Amino acid sequence: MSSHAPLGPSGATGTSSERSASDITARLVADPHAAYAALREQGPAHRVSGTDGRPAWLVTRYEDVRRGLADPRLSLDKQHALPGNYAGMRLPPALDANLLNMDPPDHTRIRRLVSQAFTPQRVERLRAPIRRTAETLLDAFPAEGPVDLVAAYAAPLPIVVICDLLGVPESERRDFRAWTDVLVAPDPSRPELAKAAIGGMFAYLTALIAGKRAQPGDDLLSAMIEARDEGQRLSEDELLSLAFLILFAGYENTVQLIGNAVLALLTHPEQLAALRADAGLLPAAVEELMRFDTPAPLSIRRFPLEDVEFGDVTVPAGETVLLSIASANRDPERFAEPDRLALDRAATGHLTLGHGIHYCVGAPLARMETEIALDALLARFPSLTLAAAPADLRWRPSMRARGLVALPVSY
Repeated sequence: MSSHAPLGPSGATGTSSERSASDITARLVADPHAAYAALREQGPAHRVSGTDGRPAWLVTRYEDVRRGLADPRLSLDKQHALPGNYAGMRLPPALDANLLNMDPPDHTRIRRLVSQAFTPQRVERLRAPIRRTAETLLDAFPAEGPVDLVAAYAAPLPIVVICDLLGVPESERRDFRAWTDVLVAPDPSRPELAKAAIGGMFAYLTALIAGKRAQPGDDLLSAMIEARDEGQRLSEDELLSLAFLILFAGYENTVQLIGNAVLALLTHPEQLAALRADAGLLPAAVEELMRFDTPAPLSIRRFPLEDVEFGDVTVPAGETVLLSIASANRDPERFAEPDRLALDRAATGHLTLGHGIHYCVGAPLARMETEIALDALLARFPSLTLAAAPADLRWRPSMRARGLVALPVSY
């Protein structure tokens, strides 16, 4: 017998199915880990109301999710969606032509070019600047807490890192962060704000690329402009969409990753104590923290090119598939005692950074940034504690993103 309350049928039809799909989605937002646990027990795939409000199939078990992430039959190209079945974020065509909407061979070509520019050596050169930025942000903390760690640390650190990476001048970063903040947490009652932010970012990135073409610098954007594949440069639209993707994904996910990681440590004092006692545990700890509460519960949506089976559930071609990273990372068939935070766990195999050809190109930077952020914070404040009851913390009301609105801490 299941130890979790049933969330509704996996494949019912009609109005009751629509109500069930909406109910599942609501519970995934309110209490995601409990809801995912119940879904894993009930079946491999479930009808839900997707992140765009349209019907979708949610896949929850580790082996199915891992296989799905690398399955060439699951396309990222929106042209393979059934008409009227999917409605994502509305972006200008130049920003929409990015790696998250592409299949091979275009994906292969552009991914190779990005990898040539996004080298381990370039990432490693960011280590010292990231540490300096982290220390500067901590220097600005008031003498006494509490302070909101999201606003004061987790949010500003990644935007500085991404702007350094892309070569955005310091004098122009305030607008950059304002636009990104609007897009990370859009206000559904004021769609004009998101539209204005996208327009502002589009115009700015267009001008920035033109400037880098005229005067290249020692930054990723200049390197991407210079990158070649069989003698062909990236097009202007491809450059623009890549810059947008690096900015948006690199900022949003890292903010949430740092916030979630700090909360997990503060609510597991024995694990925090173990990390303080052994700094060598930090790399493994970051992997476990990524597994334990991933900032991106769902992979980018996919569209089957043909009917695809997940266990005994058949998902028709063209429908929307959501592969649940958060659920896979807590599947007891893959990770023993998955709801327990264990920093010495061999957490390799978690899917937070993806799997297959769409594995996160910025994975080394994400790991480095999180390690530095945690190391600097814990070294500076040996008595860091949570300044609110965990139940009182507010999470962003989204099935797509797992992040805190604020994280009050005392030190």
